[in-house]
Amino acid sequence: MELKATALGKHLAQHPYNRVRLLTAGVEVSGERHQYLIPFNQLLAVNCKRGMVWGELEFLLPQQQVVRLHGTEWAATQRFYHHLHDIWQRWSVEMSDVAAQVLNAHLEQVKSLTAGDAWLRRVDVDKLQQDIRSLSAALPLPVGRLEEFDNCRDVWRECQSWLEQGEVRRAAFNDAWTARMLDEYADFFAHIESSPLNLSQARAEVNGESTLQLKAGASTGNTSELVARAGWLLARGEASASQILLLAFGRKAAQEMDERIKQRLHTEEISARTFHALALHIIAQGGRKVPQVSTLESDTAARHALLTECWREQCREKKAQAKGWRQWLEEELEWNVPEGEFWQDERLTSRLAGRLDRWLGLMRMHGGSQAQMIASCPEDLRDTFQKRIKLMAPLLKAWKTALKAEEAVDFSGLIHQAINVLEKGRFISPWKHILVDEFQDISPQRAALLEALRRQNSHSTLYAVGDDWQAIYRFSGAELSLTTAFEQHFGEGDSCTLDTTYRFNDRIGEIANRFIQQNPHQLSKPLNSLTRGDSKAVTLLADDQLEALFDKMSGYVTPDQRVLVLARYHHLRPAALERANTRWPKLAIDFMTIHASKGQQADYVVIVGLQDGHDGFPAPARESIMEQALLPQPEDYPDAEERRLLYVALTRARHRVWLLYNKQQPSAFVDVLKRLDVPVARKP
Repeated sequence: MELKATALGKHLAQHPYNRVRLLTAGVEVSGERHQYLIPFNQLLAVNCKRGMVWGELEFLLPQQQVVRLHGTEWAATQRFYHHLHDIWQRWSVEMSDVAAQVLNAHLEQVKSLTAGDAWLRRVDVDKLQQDIRSLSAALPLPVGRLEEFDNCRDVWRECQSWLEQGEVRRAAFNDAWTARMLDEYADFFAHIESSPLNLSQARAEVNGESTLQLKAGASTGNTSELVARAGWLLARGEASASQILLLAFGRKAAQEMDERIKQRLHTEEISARTFHALALHIIAQGGRKVPQVSTLESDTAARHALLTECWREQCREKKAQAKGWRQWLEEELEWNVPEGEFWQDERLTSRLAGRLDRWLGLMRMHGGSQAQMIASCPEDLRDTFQKRIKLMAPLLKAWKTALKAEEAVDFSGLIHQAINVLEKGRFISPWKHILVDEFQDISPQRAALLEALRRQNSHSTLYAVGDDWQAIYRFSGAELSLTTAFEQHFGEGDSCTLDTTYRFNDRIGEIANRFIQQNPHQLSKPLNSLTRGDSKAVTLLADDQLEALFDKMSGYVTPDQRVLVLARYHHLRPAALERANTRWPKLAIDFMTIHASKGQQADYVVIVGLQDGHDGFPAPARESIMEQALLPQPEDYPDAEERRLLYVALTRARHRVWLLYNKQQPSAFVDVLKRLDVPVARKP
C-alpha cells in the first residue's frame, strides 16, 4: 500500500518527503532526492493530522526525531493511517510477547542477585545496570513503548528502578542484609575478641565490597578488626585459610597479629606477613632461587662504612667529584666544610654517613634508572637533582656490587623482583582476600605489589585498615594520597569508619580531633570516647615546670600506671629523667620519640619540646634536593605531617596530657592549641 502527495500539495508543501510505502514490518518515506526507511522496531508513534486542505502523517522515532509527510489528500491519508496502525499494532502485540520474555529473563537475573545470602557488591550492580542499558539491542520493541503493554510494563519499571536508583537500592538491600547478619551472628561478634565488637566494627566486618577502606581512629581496634575479619570469612565459608592474606608493615606487628589469630581463631593456618616476607614467598614460588636478604640491611655500621669508603675514594680520585660534593655540602646543606681534603675529616664523614644511607635508600626504593629518576623529579628541581644523582651514582654502583658479591638483595630489590615475577605470570595469587593493617603507611612500591597481586586474581578483595590522621612516615616513602584518595588508586568501593576509641577520654579526643581536622586534606571522620574528661585533661605548661609536675604526679599516680614522656627528637630527652629513678622511684616513667611511640599508650603523657627554632616542633622544613625529588610530594598545608605527629603524641594518653612549651620561643602549635581552648597552667 502506498500514499502520495497530490501534485498541488507536493508543489505547495516543498517538503523533501512526498510518498510513503508500507513494507512488511516498516514504512519507507521518500521524495525526489531523499529516502528514509523506518522499521517498526524503531517507531514510537504514528500521528495523523488534518491541515487546512491536505493531510499530514507524523512518524515519531527515538531521540526526539520526527519524520513528516505533507500534502496528501485527507481521505487517502486517513485510510493509509488506519491500515498502517492496525498492522503496526498487531506486530507490536506479537513483539511485546517476545520483549516480555527477554525482560522476565532479565528480571530473574535481578531476583537471583538479590535473593542470594551475600553482600550486594557495587560491581554486581554496575553489571546489572550495564545489562539494562544494553536491553534495547535485545528487544524487538523500542524501550520507549514498553509502558504501553501490560505484559512488559511492570517488569520494565522494575528494571528502570535499578537503573535510576541502583545505589539507593543496593544500600537498602545491604542495610537489611547487615541487620540480619548482626542478629544471626550476634554470638560471633560478642566473642570473636576479648570484648564484644561495637556496631561500627561489626558493620565493617560484614561489608563484602571488593575494595573496602576502613578509616580507623586512634585506638579504635585495628588489629581486632583484622582478626575478626579473618574469622568472619572463615565462619561464613567465604574463604579457606589459604585464601586469606594478612599484611603488616613490621615484623613485630606481624608477630602480634599471629598471636592474636592463634588465640582468637584457634588456627595456625593463617599467618600475617610483612611486605618483604610476602615478596620472598612470591619469588620462591615463582620458580626462582630464594634470594638472601643482604646482611647490610641489618648492619648499619657496615652499611655506613661501605658508603663512606666509596665516597672518600670518589672525592680522592676525581677532582670534579670532590668539587661537586663540596658545593653540595656547603651550598645546600649549609655545612662548614674544612679546606683541603675535607673527605678525610672524621667528624664530617660520620655526619654524612646517615645522609648517604638515606639518599641511597630513596634511590633504591624508586627502582628506576637515573634517567627515569630525573624525569620524575619536579621540573624546578631537575637541574640540581641531575647533578646530585651523578654524584650518588658511584655509591649506587658500589652498593649493587656489594649485593652481588654477597649473592643477596636489599629490601627494595625484593619487592621489585616480586612485582616482576607477578607481571611475568610466574606466580598466580591464591589469595581471595587481602587484609592490610596501618594502610596509611603504604608506599607507592608496596601499593604496586598489591595491585600486581590483584591483577593476578581478579576476584580478590582489598580490606585496608588505616588512619590518615596518624600518617607520619613520609620520610620513609609513605604516600598519604594512597589513603586519602583511596578509590582513585584502588578502584571504586565502600568506606567504613571505626568511630569509638577505647583509650582516651572525650576531652583529649575533642582537642586532638579539632587540631588535626584543621587540615582540609585529612579525611573527616567522627571519633567518640567512652569516658569523660575534664577541661584540664589537655594542658599547656611552661617547660621549666617539668620537675614540679613530676613532684605532683608522684603524689597520685599509682605504681601500675605508666607515665610517657615524648619528644620530637631523641636528644631532647629531659635531663630530669637521669635522676627519675631515685627522685620519683614510684613513678613508672618512660621516654620515647613521638615516632617511636606509635602504637604505644600510657595513663599520662608529657610532651616536651614545644619550641621554635632548629630543634623545634613543628620541625622546620629542611629536606635536601634528594628527598624533595624522590619522596612523595607533601600536601599543600603548613606543617601537615608535624600536625599528625602531635596528634599521635596527644592520643597516646588515657587520662591526661601536658604540653610543655618554651616561654621565650614557643612553638607555633601553642597558639593553635590556645585557640582550641586548651588551658595554660602557671604550675602543675
